[in-house]
Amino acid sequence: MSDYGTVKPFASSEVEKRPDQNVSTSLDTNGENIVRNDWTREEIAALFDLPFDDLVFQAATVHRANHKAGEVQLSTLLSIKTGGCPEDCGYCNQSAGAKSGLKAEKLLDVRTVLQSAAQAKDRGSSRFCMGAAWRNPKNRDMPAIIEMIKGVRQMGMETCMTLGMLTKEQSEMLSEAGLDYYNHNIDTSPEHYEKVITTRTFGDRLETLENVRNSGINVCSGGIVGMGETREDRVGFVHALATLPRHPESVPVNALVPVKGTVLGDMLADTPLAKIDDIEFVRTIAVARITMPASMVRLSAGRESMSESTQALCFLAGANSIFTGDKLLTTGNAGDDADETLFAKLGLVPMQAEQRDCALEAAE
Repeated sequence: MSDYGTVKPFASSEVEKRPDQNVSTSLDTNGENIVRNDWTREEIAALFDLPFDDLVFQAATVHRANHKAGEVQLSTLLSIKTGGCPEDCGYCNQSAGAKSGLKAEKLLDVRTVLQSAAQAKDRGSSRFCMGAAWRNPKNRDMPAIIEMIKGVRQMGMETCMTLGMLTKEQSEMLSEAGLDYYNHNIDTSPEHYEKVITTRTFGDRLETLENVRNSGINVCSGGIVGMGETREDRVGFVHALATLPRHPESVPVNALVPVKGTVLGDMLADTPLAKIDDIEFVRTIAVARITMPASMVRLSAGRESMSESTQALCFLAGANSIFTGDKLLTTGNAGDDADETLFAKLGLVPMQAEQRDCALEAAE
């Protein structure tokens, strides 16, 4: 496996089965992995345009060069503060402007969060993600947030949080608490972004990612497909992530779950755009895997409406993490029983959490 932080020279190869298709891959001619941050939109568009079998084959090859085949990380996502968010994200039923009937709630107490984490671990999750419907966390909430992080880490689980935009100081506080990952999605391409959100800019998103990166926390950043965007927008979305100075260690790819009462849920209701084509979704997973070979590519929201065959193709194309349980933040999910059945059919095994000295952490 290559040095994750190293940018190596570009190397191109041709797809043997389709000599008319000349595209760049993440492997050189000797099969060595290459991490690149200089992808062009034209190169990424060419990957999307590949014959489907060639694209998935390349993605699977890159995946096996960087990750253990047949292992998928099980993650659990908990909403620690639901609803009432002042942002106007068109896809989200937690926006205060959404008319979805979701009631705003206060921040959960630390004990409730840790109980949920313990239950998630018992069900096989090695990663626990906590999300709050905030524009940004208030300083008064930081002590509780820090307790949650430390408590989950002491269980031996990987921690991730999404709390909105962060200042440099807040990023440092989370880092000192031991937070493993911070999620802050770019959502879509820079060009399509303002059609989805107006209360914060694409640049605001990048600033938070920079604060997180500079504090030493791993970056989790991806987006949502199926929001009425074009193929060109999906190219732009992947390009924005794959050309960051350092790739996100975690890249969640979500399929829009249209919720009535949200801007996009109402706009796309009963239209062909209400659900992204399955093959196009798999293509997006595959292109993310090829362009960001060392990252975890997370098959996230929208999975409950996917067939087992589509999910299998996503795993083949390089997805190596899923959210388990019956619910994500507020929308439905496939459920533990369905996931266990699917894993058995496909011969997949849950990825084990890295061992850490929990007693030492508790004493610090």
